[in-house]
Amino acid sequence: MRMQWDRLLCDDLLGADKQPEKDPSRDVFHQDADRILFSAPFRRLANKTQVHPLYEVDHIHHRLIHSAETASVGRSLGMKLGAGLLEREIEGVGADAPHRLSYVLQAACLAHDIGNPPFGHSGEESIGKWFCRVLDAGHGLFSQMSCEEQVELRRFEGNAQGFRILTRTEMYRNEGGMRLSLATLGAFSKYTCSEPAARAWKAGGNAPYVSFKKPGFYLSEADYFGAVAQGVGMIEVAGGAAPMWRRHPLAFLVEAADDICYNIVDIEDGFASGDVSYEEAVKLLGPLAGNKTVKDSQSKEEQVSYLRAIAIGRAIDSCMAAFWDNYDAIMVGRYNGALSEDGPLGPLFNAIRAFCVERVFTSARKTKLEILGERAIGNVLDAFSELYVGLERCDWDLDRLQAEDDSARKLIRASGIDMRDARDPYSAARSLCDFVSGMTDRYALQMSDLVLGIR
Repeated sequence: MRMQWDRLLCDDLLGADKQPEKDPSRDVFHQDADRILFSAPFRRLANKTQVHPLYEVDHIHHRLIHSAETASVGRSLGMKLGAGLLEREIEGVGADAPHRLSYVLQAACLAHDIGNPPFGHSGEESIGKWFCRVLDAGHGLFSQMSCEEQVELRRFEGNAQGFRILTRTEMYRNEGGMRLSLATLGAFSKYTCSEPAARAWKAGGNAPYVSFKKPGFYLSEADYFGAVAQGVGMIEVAGGAAPMWRRHPLAFLVEAADDICYNIVDIEDGFASGDVSYEEAVKLLGPLAGNKTVKDSQSKEEQVSYLRAIAIGRAIDSCMAAFWDNYDAIMVGRYNGALSEDGPLGPLFNAIRAFCVERVFTSARKTKLEILGERAIGNVLDAFSELYVGLERCDWDLDRLQAEDDSARKLIRASGIDMRDARDPYSAARSLCDFVSGMTDRYALQMSDLVLGIR
């Protein structure tokens, strides 16, 4: 089976009872990007960690800047892909392919980190650890969940949370969410199975596949993901414990845009934060930028920025070369790599990753703030989980809880937590994760101080 571009670029909107009339002056995929850009979850990325928590240098990247830059790279990849498809006379694409593909990739890249919690990957681990501790205790509200639900809650995954935001919790709540096009949602989906299915795939001794490493959706959004996968013609994998699909071809380019931006910019940010010396930055970025000569009249900051800019352009070409080299495998769902690693500049990317793991991601300041963030998230989860215990006691009647429990009413009012959809232990857990993961770094610290009684 081979995926087809006319289906992969399906512009039907998820959850819409009636598909809107096409506006020739404003493509559906362009509208997708605008909906994401103007959404509250996207705005909150301005105060969420990229690499350096609670940054002190103004131009250190946070999640919103990173997402905007990734969208810019994605747009360029889309234009190049569209031109290449036309040049090769690939079926299923029209003359407007470069622009349509650029909009799809721009939208998916804007959204790619929208589900990330405060404090980045450290925050993901903190939420997962909290649920592991609570579930291992074997009693209480969340112990009543099914085995599959408990497995899912033991690892918080920002990609699955992002899919939940896009398809359920934002805008048209429980009715398709932002109602984005199926193509954009397919391109967004880096992972294409649920957590229980991912674990069963590994336990079954199956060959590793790049999109089965982590969950791309929660059990609560499984039907939505199925609708997306079937609508765009993603290839379903037989024999899994639950439905699983091969990745949408455009998801490889979204991943590539992300890889390009965070690898290259991590070095620039490391230099700005003092974790990377000028000499180290030039040694790593110089080869990626084709060993371009910097001007002595430029400051060191300007020289590093110049190398970063050139490196991004060359990295785009490298990833596109890898896409075309692996085109047939991608279209039949057999490609199992990363374009940034498989292109001509792959060894240079690997060198940057190894350096960042050793030097940037382990800096003392970053580690101290991650510890602070983990404590803050734990404090918030401890306190707010009690609201759901009380809600169960009140037969999931939110008005009754607030009428009978003055402390609960005050905490709900002070925090603005949305508990409308909590009606059983699993939906309560999902609601709690929605609340905590939606926090910015600073708001998580504020809520932690609030529940601990610290001014």
